[in-house]
Amino acid sequence: MTDPENQEPLEFNSLAGSLLLAHPSLDDPNFCRSVVLISAHSQDDGALGVVINRPMEQSLAQFDGGFSYSELSEVPLYIGGPVASRELILTAWQWRLEEGRFQLHFGVSPDRAKELALQNPDIDLRGFVGYAGWSSGQLEEELEQGSWVVIPVNGGAMDIEDTEDLWRALIGQVSPELRLMAEAPDHPELN
Repeated sequence: MTDPENQEPLEFNSLAGSLLLAHPSLDDPNFCRSVVLISAHSQDDGALGVVINRPMEQSLAQFDGGFSYSELSEVPLYIGGPVASRELILTAWQWRLEEGRFQLHFGVSPDRAKELALQNPDIDLRGFVGYAGWSSGQLEEELEQGSWVVIPVNGGAMDIEDTEDLWRALIGQVSPELRLMAEAPDHPELN
């Protein structure tokens, strides 16, 4: 990336491990009021993540009968995004309070997910069907347009499970203006 005014290279900062919050004005049905956990981001390859606040109200066993008698049968599923909408991605994460950091295991095998659950019963296992993806430069362009707000992951935020409550709680912490926009009715003309 270069700065058009001085033609000097700008430093690239990976957003991997960050949360993208849909700006209240973003009306794309795939991402309206979404919270996206970015798992990979590079200048050359683009970005990949999953929408973490779109529960499918379905467990892994309900989605795939092969998990019916597995330790993973009750893992909740989420709509991860519009790309590869039948692909299953297993994740495990936890907030390491003593270290003050978020640990993410993304795209793990079922055996690895079981192993992680046995090692730490407090780890949060989730399945995502589909994912969100951006080609090289696409996410940066959307950020410049103001479609997304980037925030770091914090411990308590990942525990809110209700769909819009998570988005509202996080976007409301960014600024009073965004909090006001997030609380506005979807169709104010109907009031």
